[in-house]
Amino acid sequence: MGSRSIIDVHVIFRRAHVILLLERQGTGYCDGMLQLPSGHLEEGEPIPNGAAREAQEEVGVNVSPADLSLAAVVHHHQRPDLARVGIFLLAEEWAGEPVVAEPEKAGKLVWADPRVLPSTTIAYPAEGLRAWLDGDRLSLHGWPNC
Repeated sequence: MGSRSIIDVHVIFRRAHVILLLERQGTGYCDGMLQLPSGHLEEGEPIPNGAAREAQEEVGVNVSPADLSLAAVVHHHQRPDLARVGIFLLAEEWAGEPVVAEPEKAGKLVWADPRVLPSTTIAYPAEGLRAWLDGDRLSLHGWPNC
């Protein structure tokens, strides 16, 4: 049986030499671990618009879709019947100060050096950050024999 792929958008908010991470809380998946502001692309939604929507929903800032640039794409093999295509977009300009906008899903915000990520960073977004920093535009993550 093949796997289907969900499209995720991840926003890398960069301020000087640090990036913004969220601590997951109350979701039942990787609670207590860190990830980028992210979410699923909605049906019929362009990638930059979905990323801007997720940024507003998760950290309460306004980012113009036109101000987002492609950082990396990660094809993540989550389990035998499910893969995810993660589109990682870089934001260097936005309006507002990031806050925990969904306290039922996130515990705190962490500004971290992307080259020395906290050990509690989820492997999938960490791979997207590694690919971005290394200049790899496409990364396969978790696929057998890759």
